[in-house]
Amino acid sequence: MKLKAIKIRIKPTPEQEKQLWKSVGTARWAYNWALDKQIKNYKEGNKFISDNILRKEITQLKKTEEFSWLSEVSNNICKQAIKDLCSAYKRFFKGHSKQPKFKSRKKSKPSFYNDNGKLKTKNKLVLIEKVGWIKTSEQIPMNVKYKNPRISYDNKYWYLSVAIDRENIELELTDEVLGIDVGISELAICSDGQRFKNINKTSKVKRLEKHKHKLQRQVSRKYQINKEGNRFVKTSNIIKLEKKIKLIQRKLNNIRQNHIFQTANTIVKTKPCVIALEDLNITGMMKNKHLSKAIQNQKLYELKRVIQYKCEWLGIKFISVDRFFPSSKTCSECGQINKKLKLSDRLYECECSLEMDRDLNAAINLKQYVINI
Repeated sequence: MKLKAIKIRIKPTPEQEKQLWKSVGTARWAYNWALDKQIKNYKEGNKFISDNILRKEITQLKKTEEFSWLSEVSNNICKQAIKDLCSAYKRFFKGHSKQPKFKSRKKSKPSFYNDNGKLKTKNKLVLIEKVGWIKTSEQIPMNVKYKNPRISYDNKYWYLSVAIDRENIELELTDEVLGIDVGISELAICSDGQRFKNINKTSKVKRLEKHKHKLQRQVSRKYQINKEGNRFVKTSNIIKLEKKIKLIQRKLNNIRQNHIFQTANTIVKTKPCVIALEDLNITGMMKNKHLSKAIQNQKLYELKRVIQYKCEWLGIKFISVDRFFPSSKTCSECGQINKKLKLSDRLYECECSLEMDRDLNAAINLKQYVINI
């Protein structure tokens, strides 16, 4: 059995929405409180504080008059926020992620945890602890075990995300090995000739980006006009414009994410026995100031993540090829390496008379790399 995540829109009443925002604020406060504790403890030269100790401490805080407001939301919200912070610190110590930062009210994603044992469902209804029964846009699977339920807000709607057990699917796979080269000019090029466009070059996305930049310039001008000394004053018009910008950014994110899933689905539906994808150094690539924005909008890491978990579901072997393998500079016919190949050279030309699109050549090399292992 494997886990499958589902995300369903919930429709709270105005009173329920207030309680949801209160839960979001409490989760953010608990995360920042635990982070502050860990930072102070580290400066004093003490050992890492376990999440059990911090969770017991916050239980005692609830009994005081100053922090009695913590009891207005579910007890599990604070405990899970502390556990998330400690898990983030452990990943940082192992070198898997960057050091945790304080969550900002403006920039952090509004979300909180709900106890999976107290999550109940009815016909298009879900019970959120200390919020009540909330309507859902579609039926949540019933009579199953829920794992890691999270409630989040995307600047327009509230959503419930939860993981459930999913039965393994056995497919009759072909003997084909598929190499995939990802890039900026096109999202992905497969060794079998499939090409997937860069969604950011479409007229719809360009129009939305242009509108967003126009609104951002308006907000910047209004901030300068309403500046009082060293303080920026946020007027009602600024708030309205910032809300419009968030909605446009939400639409852009949804378009890009949808394109990633459609691309991944099309690739795995060819049913290859092996899929090979290059392990790109996305962090290093983002340091290029000329290409960082384009790389960020392409969501290359997200594409790899989606393809990888879909391969696990369907029994397809996924291989992440070493990032130092010269897939683009190697000739797929004779194996000669062209060290002088530049990023601007879109056509690969070799002394053996091979002329081929450099991305397709790279995809074929990734395929051959797996075959020769």
